[in-house]
Amino acid sequence: MRRIGIIAGEGVLPLMLAEELKKQGLEGVAICLTPELSNQMEKTIKKVYEIKIGEVEKIVKTLKLHEVKELVMIGKVRKQILYEDIVLDQRGILLLSNLVNKNDDTILKAIVNEFEREGIKIIDQTKYLKRILPAKGILSERKPNLKEYEDINYGWEVAKKVAFLDIGQTVIVKEKAVIAIEAIEGTNKAILRAGELAKAGTVVVKVSKPQQDFRFDVPTVGPETIKAMLEVKAKVLAIEAERTLLVEREKVKTLVDDGGIALVVI
Repeated sequence: MRRIGIIAGEGVLPLMLAEELKKQGLEGVAICLTPELSNQMEKTIKKVYEIKIGEVEKIVKTLKLHEVKELVMIGKVRKQILYEDIVLDQRGILLLSNLVNKNDDTILKAIVNEFEREGIKIIDQTKYLKRILPAKGILSERKPNLKEYEDINYGWEVAKKVAFLDIGQTVIVKEKAVIAIEAIEGTNKAILRAGELAKAGTVVVKVSKPQQDFRFDVPTVGPETIKAMLEVKAKVLAIEAERTLLVEREKVKTLVDDGGIALVVI
């Protein structure tokens, strides 16, 4: 049986991937970076290991032990750990010391290269999750009004430039002014920060990078995104068609419709 490795961060995406692999008759080998996830993953996958993110050598050896040739890196990993007292093995120390900067793409490409030197190919996060990449359309009962569409268009242009610079994927705008730009804190905290600054009525725009590498950091939204928007009374979420992972779509649909949020896929 063909084996697919999973390096699993936080959230439901790793679990969704595990379920999909099982449906397709593929054997998963999961490296879980958090204990909570490993307990859940064991319900779907037999070979589950809990290994800390800094134990690079141990991760590689475990995957090679099971003759894993293809690997998906999926799930949330807090970027703040780079500035915390993370414990790294010698291989991890060497990997980070050779980085020219600590931008997302720089770090993730270095990790990809590390695995591929060992004969482990990193595959697209979306390969087994195409069904949760929404097509163009309006997914909510409410449609944006004219002013909101103007904010979407303005935010889209800004977000694409920000994403190209590998700063973040999300901008929050109001009345064609940028209120917040996502950086290391992540989408949800950026939404909350925008709410503090501009109060109700903000428009959230999330895009992929023009140079998006679908092996990592694919834009993702889900119920937690909508909950953050509801907390600050944001009114519109615009995401990119066929380039954004929409998790738990039914929950998202209920939340946006109950909260009067317009959800637009462009």
